[in-house]
This record gives sequence, structure tokens and C-alpha cells, in this order.
Amino acid sequence: MPERAVTSRDRRHSFGGVPGKQFVIVASVPEHRGLTRRAFIARAAALAVASQLPACARAQVKFDKYPFTLGVASGDPLPDGVVLWTRLAPDPLHGGGMSAAPVDVAWEVARDEAMKDVARSGVTTASPDLAHSVHVEVSGLEADRPYWYRFRAGDAESPTGRTHTSPPAGSPAQRIRFAFASCQNYTQGYYTAHANLAREDLDAVVFLGDYIYEGTPRGILVRDYAKSGWSFTLADYRDRYAQYKSDRDLQTAHAAFPWIMTWDDHEVENNYAGGIEKDDQHKAALLERAAAYQAYYEHQPLRGPRPQGPDLRLYRSISYGDLVTFFVLDTRQYRSPEVSLCREEEETPSGYCPASLDPKRTMLGAQQREWLLGELGGSRAQWNVVAQSVRFAQQDSNPDAARHTFDGVDNWMGYVADRQSIVDRLAKTKNPVVISGDSHVNFVYDLRRDFADPRSPVVGAELLGTSISSEGDASPASTQFDPSTKNPQLRFFDNHRGYVRCSIERSRLTADFRAVSTVRQPTASVSTIASFAIDDGRPGAHRI
Repeated sequence: MPERAVTSRDRRHSFGGVPGKQFVIVASVPEHRGLTRRAFIARAAALAVASQLPACARAQVKFDKYPFTLGVASGDPLPDGVVLWTRLAPDPLHGGGMSAAPVDVAWEVARDEAMKDVARSGVTTASPDLAHSVHVEVSGLEADRPYWYRFRAGDAESPTGRTHTSPPAGSPAQRIRFAFASCQNYTQGYYTAHANLAREDLDAVVFLGDYIYEGTPRGILVRDYAKSGWSFTLADYRDRYAQYKSDRDLQTAHAAFPWIMTWDDHEVENNYAGGIEKDDQHKAALLERAAAYQAYYEHQPLRGPRPQGPDLRLYRSISYGDLVTFFVLDTRQYRSPEVSLCREEEETPSGYCPASLDPKRTMLGAQQREWLLGELGGSRAQWNVVAQSVRFAQQDSNPDAARHTFDGVDNWMGYVADRQSIVDRLAKTKNPVVISGDSHVNFVYDLRRDFADPRSPVVGAELLGTSISSEGDASPASTQFDPSTKNPQLRFFDNHRGYVRCSIERSRLTADFRAVSTVRQPTASVSTIASFAIDDGRPGAHRI
């Protein structure tokens, strides 16, 4: 439901500013948003929402337990606004603990941390069909400056978060600082990387997927989930997000900067491919996806529209003046099913499985691919950053020097034609950079027009970041990625946990690979293990 705007002079009234007087909120009826898809989609929607009861007349709202247990967040910055997020969840790990009635939530945005100079404020509704989460799309703010924000429901007030608007569209911005991260398996490590990330001086964070991990814990176990069992229901996904977002270090990182989000596979199921036919055979998979997409939207600072069953448009572009445009991709929802690992006798001379070379296979789907190619072709930005979830470059994983293996089970090597169409466009794009996650290690690659020819021109660079916590502390480095023998396009490999901190100026992009000392303990130090630069007009990265 659209928020009701409240001016600065109404702030005292809307927040019950009289000392000792209890905060009063007004009832409103949530908008009914039925789906018109065929029967199984309707069933998916029914699974994906809680019961929608008529709003009752509500008097004073008072919580027995603190409702803002999952913190606050902001995202998708624009020159005049951002998305603000929170969720009311007094019992976060057991369904949230809210009644099946909507609750009005007041919000305010201020120019100062003390929240005295209020720029915008209003009231929105936390509805049970969205797990009492709220997504406020604030507008009317000044460009390229910090703001602080908070929420209030009943007699409870949220923590204060900090956000930042982007520079005016087309303006000659001089610098942006951001970090990118991915893969934060809760059970495999503490979020020491987030604790250190929150202390950085940044304009934004780009998160590239695997925000949660579905299912039961697997692999290294540093800490456990509060709830055991898993059945791919909306309740499971909601409680799993609540478990993750209850982490104080993650809350601190969210509250420090606006986040730009996309997903990978574990937000739904390991290695899932979303581009399946919507027929009776796949009803169960679509119902699971509908529940997963619903819970993802409920817990992230995303703009509308909300999911429609198993569909959520996530790909988009976000610009910072004329300095940089981020092209945020969805590499899951539309992709063709993955290719199984080839036996050696099935491999083509190129090292690829025959199915990987099928021109009909797609990672992005036709509509998203055409959108990306068109946006890159029309971009006037100084830097063009493609933000996506899985390894883009070619990498030979066969230790035999006489053989090649490019296994595309879950990355772009299984979608060669789609990748080549993007590489061809990057060759005509100013200062293109691909940022990626998923692999739980750090890589830096040159992107060549023809991956099979080491003499082919370099057209861009890929910066692939390690995990926040997935796979636990670093093990001894592998040697199969030695660039001197098998992968001449590889510039760097490391497998510590952490994130990548970037600074973009008009003449250079600098990337610092930040590693934490451990994820097995609640606290850790952070250090820069390598720095790379990409210079204006000179594709490819070099170490500095």
C-alpha cells in the first residue's frame, strides 16, 4: 500500500512526540492483490502469502517483545531517494510472532544522525501477507548525500540506519566507493567479514547472491540453526531469513550503507535452473520457487512490484551520474537447465561438453539478454559494471597439460553462446567490468574476445569475490589454476574469506581484496591481500 506522506511540521504529531504519551497508529485496509495466472500459479500465490483478513479497528498498539529484531536496511539508491526496509518480528525464529492483522509503521528520514533535521516522513502498512515487512520507496531527497532513517510501530522504535543517495543523472560524478560480497552460509562461519565491511567508507554494497542457504546444514559446522528440519515451505524460508538477519554483524552492515541486491541458487535450492516450463510436471518446483521468491522480497530492500507467484523481475540498472552504471543481472530465474559433467569421451576437442555449445541454451533468457545488450550499447557511462552471480570467464580445470576441461555445471561455461553475445558487446562498451561471486574464492581474469585464443584482444576484466563465510576458513591453495600453464587469462587466485572493496574514479577502478583472519570466531581482523587496478581505456586488470 502506498505510504501516506507526512510533512516535517507534522512529525511531532505522527510520532507521538508528547513525553510519556503512548504512540497511536491508525488502521488501514491492505490492498488486495490477487493473481490472474492459471490454477497452479494461484495455488503458488496462496502458498506464498499468509491469510489476508480484513483490517480490524485498532487502538493503541503495544508490543510485549521488541518488534525490530531483524534491524533495518536501505537499497537501490536513486538521486532523489532510496528504498527503506524493516520487518516487525517480535519472535523472529518462530514465524515472526505477529498477529494476522496489519500494523501501521511510521518512518522518517533525516539529514543528521540525531534525527533532528527531518527531510521526509510518513506512515506505511506492515501487512501479514508480507510477513509484516515494509518497503518504503522514499523520494524527494537531495542527490549525492547521506541520510539517516528509522521506523516506529506502536511504542517501539527501530535502530537508526544510514543511507546515501546517488549523484544526479548524467552529472560528472568524480568518485564512488563500493564493496561487493556473496555467499554467507550462516552455519559455516561467523560474519566477521560483515563486521569489518560495516567500518569501511562506502557509498553502497553490491550483494551477488547466496544470502541464505536452504535445507539442513552441510559441510563445516561453526554454529547451528535454531530450527531443525526443512520442507521448502514459505514458513521455512521466512524463518531461515530471520535466522540470518538476526545476526548483529549483518544488521550493522545493512544499516551502514544502501545495498544493491541480486540472488543466486541457494535462495531457492542448490544449483536450481529457473527456466522450466510451467506445466503440471513442474508444479512442485514452481510452488517452492514462489515461496522462496516471496520470502526473498519480504526480507530485502527491493522496489516493487512484489513477486507474482514464481516470477519476480530482478534485473535492472543503477547509475551514479555519468561515472558508472551497474547492470544487475538475474542468472537463475530464466536459465536453461544445467549441463551434467561430461565424461572424457564426451568432450569436444575444445574441452566443452557438446550441450554447452548449443546456441539455444541461455543463462539470461531472451528478454533479459536483449535488455542487457541494448543497455550496454546505449550506455554513456565512463564505467560499465555487470553485477552478476557466477563465474563468467573461461577456466580450464583439467590438471593434464594435454587436455582441456571447461565444465559448465553451474556457471557461464555451460552457456557459451549467451556468454559470447555479451563478450562481443563488451568489446564495444566503454570500460566494462564484470563482478561475480559464487565460487568461494577470489579470482581476477582478463576477458578476451575469443577465450580459446590467448592472443585474442582483451575486452574487459572480471573481478570474482570470495565468500563472506561459506566453506569456513581458508584451506591450502589449489595449484590447478596456475596461469602459467592452463589459464593465461587468470591474474589472481586466493581462497580466504572476505569481500572486495572498490573505488571508481574517472581514470581508474581500484579493487582491494579484503580478507578476514578467521570466521571460526566471533571477531577477526581484516587486511588487504591484493589490490588491482583497471585504467580508463585499457581493458584488463593489473596488480598494484
